[in-house]
Amino acid sequence: MNLTVKQSLTIKPSKTTPCHTIWCSNLDLIVGRIHIQTVYFYRPNGSSNFFDSEVLKAALADVLVSFYPMSGRLGKDGDGRIEIVCNGEGVLFVEAEADCCIDDFGEITPSPELGRLAPTVDYSGDISSYPLFVTQVTRFKCGGVSLGSALHHTLADGLSALHFINTWSDKARGLTVAVPPFVDRTLLRARDPPTPMFDHVEYHQPPSMIAPLENQKSTSDPKSASTMMLRLTLDQINDLKSKAKGDGSAYHSTYEILAAHIWRCACKARGLSDDQPTKLYVATDGRSRLNPPLPRGYLGNVIFTATPIMKVGEFKSESLGDTARRIHNELGRMND
Repeated sequence: MNLTVKQSLTIKPSKTTPCHTIWCSNLDLIVGRIHIQTVYFYRPNGSSNFFDSEVLKAALADVLVSFYPMSGRLGKDGDGRIEIVCNGEGVLFVEAEADCCIDDFGEITPSPELGRLAPTVDYSGDISSYPLFVTQVTRFKCGGVSLGSALHHTLADGLSALHFINTWSDKARGLTVAVPPFVDRTLLRARDPPTPMFDHVEYHQPPSMIAPLENQKSTSDPKSASTMMLRLTLDQINDLKSKAKGDGSAYHSTYEILAAHIWRCACKARGLSDDQPTKLYVATDGRSRLNPPLPRGYLGNVIFTATPIMKVGEFKSESLGDTARRIHNELGRMND
C-alpha cells in the first residue's frame, strides 16, 4: 500500500476553553504511556458529502470545546507526577490517499500495514511535545474511507475513547452532545495515607517461569512475529457451552467460557510444567462497579483487573466449567 499525505494540520477548539491542569489518578498512571490506535473502515454510501473533510474538521473543533483535555498536552507537576495540561494546543488531523481498495486488506487483522492508516507519533521529544489525539482520514480507490485514530492512554481508556469518537460522529451528523464529558479525576484520589483492604494480586509481577517454554522460538527480532486471527464459529461456541454445562456447572457467560478455554489452550500449547503458576488478566470497566458509581461521561481510565491464578496441573484435574467458575468468581469480586 502506497500512501500519499494530502494535508496535515492542527485542529484547535472552536471556542476558548479552560486553561488549567488535570490531576491524574493512579489508574491513569499505571497504563502504558503510549497512543492506542483504532481504525474504522467505511464503504461509500452514495452521499454527495460522504466523509466531507470540512464537516469532519468543523465537528472535531466543536467537540474539542467540551472534550478540551483532548487538545492539551502531558506535563509534570512539582513532584514529577504526570498531569494533563489543558492549553488548547490542538490535535493532529491528517488526510491521505491510498492506491488500493478496502477489499485488498482481505480479513482485516492488526498489522504494521494497518497501523499506517493512523498518524505516527514522534516520542523523541519531551512528553509535552506531541498531541494527545491524532487522526487520519484515508481515501481508497474504491471510494471507501478509513478513519484511523490514536489516543494517548493516560488521557482515556477504551470507553472514554469511544465516547469521544461517538460524540464527534454525532456532531458531524448535526446531532447534539448526548452525554458531556466529566473531566474531574479527583474522585479517584487514593486515601492518604493509603489503606489497602486486601492484597492486590493484579499488580504483582507475573509468575516467573520455572522452566523454558517448549514451543517458543526466539522473539528478539520483532519482525519475526506474526499476527493471526482465530475465528470461532457459532457451532464451536455452542459446543463449548454444552461442554461446560454438561459437567454440572452453573450457567456462565460466553465470555467466561471462552476465556477459560483460551487460558487452558494457551498453557497447553506452551508446554508448561504442572507446577507452573499461571495468571489470567481480565480487564473490567469500574465506572458502575464503584459505590457510588462515577458520573456518566467520566473521562479517564477506570480499568480494574480481575486476576484468577492457578497452577497448570490444576487444568488437568478440573473441567472447562470449573475454570469458567474461577473466572466468574473473580469477576464477582470486582466491586467497591
